[in-house]
Amino acid sequence: MAAPVLEMEGISKGFPGVQALQDVSFRLFPGEVHGLMGENGAGKSTLIKVLTGVHTADAGLVTIDDVDTLIRGPLHAQRLGISTVYQEVNLCPNLSVAENIFIGREPRRFGRIDWKQINRRATELLARLGLDLDVTAQLGSCSLAVQQLIAIVRAVDLKAKVLILDEPTSSLDRGEVARLFSVMRRLKADGVAILFVSHFLEQIYEICDRVTVLRNGGLVGEYPIGELSRLDLVAKMTGQELTALEELDEASPDVVKGERLLALEGVGRTGAIDPVDLDLHAGEVVGFAGLLGSGRSELARLIFGADSADTGVIRTGGGPVALKGPRAAIDQGIAFCPEDRKGDGLIMDLTVEENIILALQVSRGWLKPLSQRKREELVGSYIKALRIHPPHPYALVKNLSGGNQQKVLLARWLITRPKLLILDEPTRGIDIGAKTEIQKLVVSLAGDGMGVVFISAELEEVLRISHKIEVLRDRRLVAELDNDGTLTPEHILQTIANGAADS
Repeated sequence: MAAPVLEMEGISKGFPGVQALQDVSFRLFPGEVHGLMGENGAGKSTLIKVLTGVHTADAGLVTIDDVDTLIRGPLHAQRLGISTVYQEVNLCPNLSVAENIFIGREPRRFGRIDWKQINRRATELLARLGLDLDVTAQLGSCSLAVQQLIAIVRAVDLKAKVLILDEPTSSLDRGEVARLFSVMRRLKADGVAILFVSHFLEQIYEICDRVTVLRNGGLVGEYPIGELSRLDLVAKMTGQELTALEELDEASPDVVKGERLLALEGVGRTGAIDPVDLDLHAGEVVGFAGLLGSGRSELARLIFGADSADTGVIRTGGGPVALKGPRAAIDQGIAFCPEDRKGDGLIMDLTVEENIILALQVSRGWLKPLSQRKREELVGSYIKALRIHPPHPYALVKNLSGGNQQKVLLARWLITRPKLLILDEPTRGIDIGAKTEIQKLVVSLAGDGMGVVFISAELEEVLRISHKIEVLRDRRLVAELDNDGTLTPEHILQTIANGAADS
């Protein structure tokens, strides 16, 4: 085996109240795809930030090409051959594809930017990786998948020895993932060392050669992927010698449908979702399935009053109700965890306690503030019940991992004791341990009589916990399927493709 292009030894990093990394070691070899695995809060992001110069380690040593190196910042890391492509692409959507590849390094002729050379070189770079794109097109007109590929092309042109891909597939469909993996294999063949971070186990086993597992800021081990079963990997990530998904399946109760909570009769919004008829009951988990842009989130926002319907009527047990805004929905016992937990859900500069207590305080009104003792009691009970880590109510929510941020958002709404809980992509971008905890929580809440709307792009996840599934396509509801145990992801995909369950 060749010498490692990168080696980290004994890396430790702490923040106030949190020891993010403790004596972690890591190796990366040329021409390999190496998976970095662990639950949210395991230390993956902190390790990457130390490697890219965002954070300085409190202890430990980084060696690049067998030379001890102090990485002084992101630009220095880039000069050392370390490039990172994040889940949220950090490029300029108003510039062309070619301009984004060469931004800050534009070739010049006679003191002016040589646009012909920029476009020619960009086309050549793309061709090297098997990509055929219009390099003069504005980046903002390209799909997210293409934008991520452009970010990778830019990294390659920066002579990257190490390419870090941080959750690059979380918002991609299967075809886009296959295209990304094709590019990764070409880079691997060229000797680039790729660090791949993903919560999708199947993708880890498809593309990675080796995997390093972290847990609670410590190193569990480094393993060839072919010598580690999926169950063993989950056990090493969670510290539990069991498959959490099998445990979830065993715990899933049969539906005990209760009273009708909401009835949608021809409810729609022009340009967002065609008129929909839908009944939601207590004790029932209703899954929304459909491709990106099918209208799943748009329908959820209408139910919560975040958007106003311009057709139809919504009825509760007490008759027609006008959901003119989220406050009206909260008064009806409806709660909503939006897809963009950072942009539309949490207030990142507030503490865990302040975020959790927000909806309850709004429902009481600002003239009836909760006492500090009551706040601490309520927040503490939900931090414990949902296993929010670190368990510090005064920690800023922006410093928590994605999975723990999602739990804070769930706690905000559960504390209001809603009748109907709407969850839009609650497990996107979080690890399998936190994902399974949230799935088990949904099953438990339904068992206790709460109605749940569950939206996810992962059909297996929707099938696992839903009692019935509403299939959407092209912003209209095309089928309602009872999940009687015979339903498969292929059946749902066929329904989406055909536009009806009986086609």
